[in-house]
Amino acid sequence: MFEQLLGLVEQMGYWGLLALMFLENLFPPIPSELIMPLGGFLAAQGKMDPVLAVLFGTTGSVLGALPWYWLGHAFGRDRLFRLADRFGFIMTMDPPEVLQAFNWFDRHGRKAVLYGRLIPAIRTLISVPAGLASMSLPGFLALTTLGSLVWTSVLTAAGYLLESQYEQVQDYVDPVSKIVVFAVIAIYLWRLGRRLIIRRRN
Repeated sequence: MFEQLLGLVEQMGYWGLLALMFLENLFPPIPSELIMPLGGFLAAQGKMDPVLAVLFGTTGSVLGALPWYWLGHAFGRDRLFRLADRFGFIMTMDPPEVLQAFNWFDRHGRKAVLYGRLIPAIRTLISVPAGLASMSLPGFLALTTLGSLVWTSVLTAAGYLLESQYEQVQDYVDPVSKIVVFAVIAIYLWRLGRRLIIRRRN
């Protein structure tokens, strides 16, 4: 994958970074921890301006977050409540718990979106609850832009410092992604198991 990404970015330049960061949000298997360090590597070689690399990467990341936001917004609260009413056991959330989740997001959603953009594996998903909760689009864009700017800046700086060893960034970020995914699955299984126990007792 390294060679393909390098060839694409060298051919398309800043627009290649933008396109890849856009796709990274739609298809998480394309890792941003490879894309932006590559931009930093090319900047260290004098082939890119690091500031422009960050700006184009951030723009692609923000644009890639929008489809997930619109998907959540189009699905809406009412549909989620009906879904929880019908499939609450599998979702491990019944309508009152969904309401609690919405109330929590109404209070802490801004922080969740901002910091969520900095957490591997959560970066894409955090856009969906923002849409479901009908967070204002300007607010969502501002928080997503800020969080994405920090993320792309850190990755670009890492690639700039590591130069030809920029691929090592993934070696550090990938375990974090796996831990996050494992934690999400573990929490879901724990909630499902707890509901199974309660159902059997009743």
